[in-house]
Amino acid sequence: MNLLALTPTQESLWWVTLGLGLIVLVAVAAFLTILVILVRTIEERVDLIGATLDQAEANTSDTALIAETGDRVDGVLAEGLEHHLFLGRVLDKVRS
Repeated sequence: MNLLALTPTQESLWWVTLGLGLIVLVAVAAFLTILVILVRTIEERVDLIGATLDQAEANTSDTALIAETGDRVDGVLAEGLEHHLFLGRVLDKVRS
């Protein structure tokens, strides 16, 4: 009795099993490759976001004059409104 001898059915089942194992191995390798690529892309984008946040911090570090600038803009707008009202009254008198 030969213990290594396989029937044709057993041999075909082994080949099917080996083929399925190869397919699974290729699929796992493909998915891992995709995962590595996605992780690399995420890392690059995180670095880009970090650089953008550093730039935003640098841009907003000198904000002490924002309140004073707002007050002065309000003053300019109030002065412009006074001119507008004055010219409206003067022009109405000239037209009459």
